[in-house]
Amino acid sequence: MADGLYIKPLGIIFGDHARQATEAGLALPLAGGPAAFGAAELIEGTPGQSKSVIARAATLKAMEEPAIAERLEVLSAPRPALAGVAMDAPRLMGIVNITPDSFSDGGDFAEPETALAQARRLAEEGADFVDIGGESTRPGSDPVSLEDERARVMPVLEGLSGLPAPISIDTRKAAMMTEAAAKGAKVINDVSGLTHDPDALSAAAQTGLPVILMHALGDPKTMQDDPRYDDVLLEVYDFLAARIDAAIAAGIPKERIAVDPGIGFGKTLQHNLTLLNGLSLFHGLGVPVLVGASRKRFIGTLNDEREPKKRVPGSIAAAITAASQGVQILRVHDVRETRQALRVWLSAAHGAPFDALNT
Repeated sequence: MADGLYIKPLGIIFGDHARQATEAGLALPLAGGPAAFGAAELIEGTPGQSKSVIARAATLKAMEEPAIAERLEVLSAPRPALAGVAMDAPRLMGIVNITPDSFSDGGDFAEPETALAQARRLAEEGADFVDIGGESTRPGSDPVSLEDERARVMPVLEGLSGLPAPISIDTRKAAMMTEAAAKGAKVINDVSGLTHDPDALSAAAQTGLPVILMHALGDPKTMQDDPRYDDVLLEVYDFLAARIDAAIAAGIPKERIAVDPGIGFGKTLQHNLTLLNGLSLFHGLGVPVLVGASRKRFIGTLNDEREPKKRVPGSIAAAITAASQGVQILRVHDVRETRQALRVWLSAAHGAPFDALNT
C-alpha cells in the first residue's frame, strides 16, 4: 500500500455530529466509527520528496480516482475485534513490566506475586488488555536471554489463568511467543515488528494469535543515538505497511494485525511530536492502531520532569491526543486515571455520557 499516495484524515468529529455529517455526505466514517472525518491531507511522493494538498473528504470521494477511492475505502472500513475486544471505542492496554530495569517501573513488579497483583489491579481498573513483558527495551537496555525472560514471564502467565482481560505478551523472541500462547496469552506484541528473531514471523503465525507490529529504528541499545529520518511520518508508515505485507505472507491474516508507530523508539522529541500530530495517517493501513506514550522521556523533556512516575498528566494528554485521532488502543501504566480522563473527553465529544468504555 505504500506506493507514494497517502491520505491523512483531518477534521475528526464524534457523536451525533459525526453521524449527521456522514449522512449528509459531508464526512466519511473513520475506521467504521464512531468518529468521522470531514477533510484530509492528500500526500503524494516519497519521504523527503512529497507534496500535499488539503481537501474536503467529500471532494476526494467525488474525484472517482481509483487509487484515492481505494484509500478512502480502507480508511472508512470497520476494524475487526482484536482478541475478542471490539475496536469501536478507545481501549486500554495496561502495562506490567516483570523486569528490574524498565524505565518507569523497573523492579516494582519483578517478583511474580507483585506482577500478578498488578495485572489483576489493572484489569479491575478497566484495562481491556494486560501486556506482560519480561525484557526491558528502554533506550540503552541490553538484551535479555531467553532463559531469563522465560523465568520472569511464565510464572506470571500461569498465575493469571481466568483474568477477564486478554493477556498480551510483550516479546521479541519466537520461543516466548510460542510458549506464552500455550499458557494462555491472546496477543503477541513485538516492538521489533517481528524482525528481531528470524523465526518470529513463522512462530507468530503458528500460534494463530493477533500480533501488534511496532516500528523501532535500530536496536534498543543504540536507537536513541542520533536517529534521523527524511520524513518520520511517512517512513514509519512505509515500514509498518511492509511489515503488514510480510505478516500476511507468513500466514497471519490482516484481521489479526494491529500496528504501533513506536513513540520513543529511535525518535527525537520532534519526531515524537510529528508522529503524535499525524497519527490519523496510520488508519490508512487498514488495521487497529496502538499508541504507547505513557510516561516516556519526551513528556519529561517538555515539562522538565525527570521522574517517570510524575509524568501521568502528560501521559493522559498524549492518550487524549491519540484518541482524538481515532486511535483504537492506548498502552498505559495508569489505567484508572486514563480511563477517567477518556470518559470525560468522550462524553464531551459525543455530547452525552459515553458508556462504551469497559465497565
